[in-house]
Amino acid sequence: MNNEQQVSMKGSLSEALGLKAREMISLTGAGGKTTLMFRLARELSIEGKKVITTTTTKILKPCEDETSHLFVSGDEERIKEFVDRHLDEYRHITLAKEEVGGEKLRGILPELADSLWNLYDIDVLIIEADGAAGRPVKAPREGEPVIPSNTTLVVAVIGLDGVGKELNDQNVFQANRVSKLTGIPEDEKMTEEGMALLMTHPEGLFKGAPNSSRLAAFLNKVDIPDGVAKAKKITRHIFEKKDVKIDRVILGQLKNEPPVVEVIFP
Repeated sequence: MNNEQQVSMKGSLSEALGLKAREMISLTGAGGKTTLMFRLARELSIEGKKVITTTTTKILKPCEDETSHLFVSGDEERIKEFVDRHLDEYRHITLAKEEVGGEKLRGILPELADSLWNLYDIDVLIIEADGAAGRPVKAPREGEPVIPSNTTLVVAVIGLDGVGKELNDQNVFQANRVSKLTGIPEDEKMTEEGMALLMTHPEGLFKGAPNSSRLAAFLNKVDIPDGVAKAKKITRHIFEKKDVKIDRVILGQLKNEPPVVEVIFP
């Protein structure tokens, strides 16, 4: 990575991600997906974009600060009708199939996301396509992530606070799978190289990404002690891998300002 180009993006998520005029974005991984989804949606809606946020798995129900309007229905035709009538009005709508236990939302089918994208004048459709039960690190299970076929950009998120944590189900999601992908024995400590392997392994965080989609890695929580140094070490390992399609690595701190610290290109 001797010829790497590093660019400061002044905290803009949309610029850091290289967003084009119209995007369907699927978020995978762990350690900040939901925060990224709603921070990006707010940024885009302030810019005047028409934005839909949703999930193909489960998410915590958003608060009023995170979305202009939440619409929940198990009837796909009602969802389509709502988007058709109200997207211009609300600018940012969050969609879900049903509430689960009062705190969570069960998402829509990926086919519905594709249908909405094709039918309506949505500028940006953001999908949380992976679950991680609040852990900073994960490996996908069978059938995960659930990425709609029209996705133009897949962003894999990982929490830097997972580096140095022991590989067990308290600290990471699917510890056994993480161990198999990284070669790190269970109960041993997670390493920067292991994090990079989760990003670059064929069965890792970009599993199931459409061939036509762009790939970006988001290394979250650089505001922890030595976070930037850990992130740059992970980035070096990512770009050392051959045939990696990842076109940028974003160093971020989604719960602080600015949310983007640095963007690194191969």
